[in-house]
Amino acid sequence: MPVVCARGPALVHFIDYSQLNSVRTLPYLNEWHRRYRDLGLSVIGVQAPRFPFAADPGAVGPGLAALGVEFPVAIDADRQLWESYGCEGWPSLFLWHLGGALAWVHFGEGDYRGTEDAIQEELREIDALRELPEPVAPLRPTDAPGAKVIAPTPECFPGGSWERPWTVSAADDAIALDYQAGGAYATVEGEGEVAVEIDGEWRDPVPAGPTPGLVTLAEHPSHEAHSLLLRPSPGLRVWSVSFAPGLP
Repeated sequence: MPVVCARGPALVHFIDYSQLNSVRTLPYLNEWHRRYRDLGLSVIGVQAPRFPFAADPGAVGPGLAALGVEFPVAIDADRQLWESYGCEGWPSLFLWHLGGALAWVHFGEGDYRGTEDAIQEELREIDALRELPEPVAPLRPTDAPGAKVIAPTPECFPGGSWERPWTVSAADDAIALDYQAGGAYATVEGEGEVAVEIDGEWRDPVPAGPTPGLVTLAEHPSHEAHSLLLRPSPGLRVWSVSFAPGLP
């Protein structure tokens, strides 16, 4: 399903603002929007909800604003556009040529240099002599071209599945797990805080809300192994605990 822009190429980026991999791509999308919008590039976000609250404009708007998103974002509440495009996960990126042909596709994080090179190639199709900036420097060591990273522990759904959140109960007031990663994050709905214990040591509580979304539990300089214990405030809904890749 091509998108045709009157002035230049269009970059269509499917995300969920509360999902880790999507959030990690957004600084690059913001920078490409700032760099290239006056040269003809249109950056268009599509919020394809992974969790029920992420289809609510009342949550999506503040959530995207808190992440500093500057480009327009449409809400694909029933993921119909997602299915039409053939997305293979969050995020999914499609760069459309001015004439409507698909020029570049990338699923997941990474290859930011490849995407920016594809953007510049499309812009040079409009004006071969225009000066373009040097590509964005990697924002994280794991983003550098050729960086060797270790895959993190798979995402955990403490409620039993991605469709059901975990909440505090009389029988279960904490989430305990071991992980290996460069960082740990949680997707949380509600307002309160999450007490975090790592390797038996309590950290400062992590505030949550009022807008549901992703919170940072811990970040590490490299791929590390840790034990994690979370004690959320009563009423908080924990949808997912996810992990970032790290350097060896």
